[in-house]
Amino acid sequence: MSPASPSKTERNGRLSADDWAQAALDLIAEQGVAAVAVEPLARRLGVTKGSFYWHFPSRDALLVAALERWEKVEQETVFGKLEAIPDPSERLRALFNLVAHEFKSHVIYSELLKALDHPAVQPVIGRVSERRMDYLTASFRQAGLSRTDAQHRARLAYAAYVGFLQLNLQLHQARLQHDEFEAYVEHVMATLIPAP
Repeated sequence: MSPASPSKTERNGRLSADDWAQAALDLIAEQGVAAVAVEPLARRLGVTKGSFYWHFPSRDALLVAALERWEKVEQETVFGKLEAIPDPSERLRALFNLVAHEFKSHVIYSELLKALDHPAVQPVIGRVSERRMDYLTASFRQAGLSRTDAQHRARLAYAAYVGFLQLNLQLHQARLQHDEFEAYVEHVMATLIPAP
């Protein structure tokens, strides 16, 4: 779920809109949505504010572009990789493992949850959450659960994900050691994924 690297700069040396959007995502991961501002981003990128206004009319337009980039790349990275796995239980295992090891995307998601009152953030989080829930529900259905049980299991899996983020990123609970974390991920999979 980690956003891709910034695209190459245009031939004339000017930064692309994707470069600005990626820089905004990096800043969101480090300092939150409120930190996204034209001047600090221009300094970070080593350019003048004029480069920004070549691509975006406002800070909010940049924020929307950054969120759209995160949403698109996350969808392609996660769901695109998993569709090739025919067995639903194995696909769920692959999903849980992939999500468990994508740290930057978690940080961005956690920061976006803290900014749900922002008009640009709320619809993106709504779409992403709905898509994730639909995907989980469909996967649990394909793994043999009834419609109702699949919905409940999807909600439980998603709540475990968001709750783990809250504990680690917002409540600053001590991070698990590598072996402890891997054992936790295995436990979550054994608990939530139906046996074939």
